[in-house]
Amino acid sequence: MESHVQNRILLTDRKHLALEGVQHVGSFDEREICLDTNMGFLLLKGEDLHITQLNLDSGRLVVEGYISSMEFQDGRSAKGMKAKGKGVLSRILK
Repeated sequence: MESHVQNRILLTDRKHLALEGVQHVGSFDEREICLDTNMGFLLLKGEDLHITQLNLDSGRLVVEGYISSMEFQDGRSAKGMKAKGKGVLSRILK
């Protein structure tokens, strides 16, 4: 029997985000975090973002910083975005 990880978001004062259901983190920097959850692709935007805890076995992610937006997008994945980014970078460096 397969265990089901819930998709849960707890945002406190737009400065501390605890997320359950994370499957993959594609890319991240201080302004944007792209990740796959069990409910689809999630794009986090903000300022001074830092991943302070990540456990893909349990699907838990904790982010600190100022979170300005959270956007779920169907039909996209963080893995695909990472691969696309490498393609663009390799074309620029040629």
